Amino acid sequence: MATAIAEKSRIWTELDFDKNGKQTGYLHLPHSVTRSAYGTIAIPLAIIKNGKGPSTMLMAGNHGDEYEGQIALCRIMRELKAEEIKGRVIIVPAINLPAAMAGLRVSPIDDLNLNRCFPGNPNGRPTEQIAYHIETELAPMVEVWVDLHSGGGSLDYMPYAQVITSGDAKLDKKALDCLAAFGSPNSVIQKFNGETTMANSAARRNKTVYFGTEAGGCATVNIDGVKLAYEGTLRILSYLGHLPKDSRLAPPPAPKTRWVEIASRDYYVYASQAGLFEPKVKLGDNVRKGQLYGLIHFVDDPMREPAEVYFKATGILSCKRHPGRCERGDCLGHLVSEVKR
Repeated sequence: MATAIAEKSRIWTELDFDKNGKQTGYLHLPHSVTRSAYGTIAIPLAIIKNGKGPSTMLMAGNHGDEYEGQIALCRIMRELKAEEIKGRVIIVPAINLPAAMAGLRVSPIDDLNLNRCFPGNPNGRPTEQIAYHIETELAPMVEVWVDLHSGGGSLDYMPYAQVITSGDAKLDKKALDCLAAFGSPNSVIQKFNGETTMANSAARRNKTVYFGTEAGGCATVNIDGVKLAYEGTLRILSYLGHLPKDSRLAPPPAPKTRWVEIASRDYYVYASQAGLFEPKVKLGDNVRKGQLYGLIHFVDDPMREPAEVYFKATGILSCKRHPGRCERGDCLGHLVSEVKR
């Protein structure tokens, strides 16, 4: 039985991925609408290549309201010169451009979350086509994929870099070595959970090393998060051999890293009721299993006693919900716990 050949992505670019030099342009996603019959969504792209060497993809804007990585990669896209590197660096600072321009987690065109659309569909809705292009065209070109995230409008993160383990021992070792080189003050290991629709699963299917950040949140710009995304990315380019040690872009040495993990679902806390959530601990605090996290108040029924929310594990509060109001099932935050590496 013949092996099925994947259908080619409809997204195209005027750039040549194999050409030496610095090229900037767009990934063009065909998008026919009333105001533009033969139009495209033009997603900014840079290909910076100088001879043989490693091939790395730097990506941000998977979710449009996560700004720290977008800012860091726009800066790196402007600063990086072909004659200063070895190999190939592909930079896409706002891969989900419609969401980025609208400041939304999901695309305003089709209401889809790019990070839940893999492996995508070559003839599907715009977000599905972007996922398909990443899965079948971009990820297969690179050995390492850096995907910069943060908390967006609903979450506030203690800025950190993160690996979601793949279950492939060799791939995971390379990813953890990259995470160490990235140099985040907090480096998170999240245990493989078999997810198939997120970007890390696309990387796993392509045998591509994948890691990224959670660099802040609240739909604002976290100063420390931008610094982490920018300097950490430059450290990775140096570690992988793209940048020489004496490069003008050489970042400062990495700070000491605290290794932590997200070990189970018990590290996550969810709202049991709809209401107004009042946290009783701060981001970065150490907490204990059974400790009170906060209260859910019912302002439409003020005589009703608030619902108490407790932690199910011991650890560090690394992420908390930003908006005060919550619905039943909303994630109110999650923990990490220290590990030795």
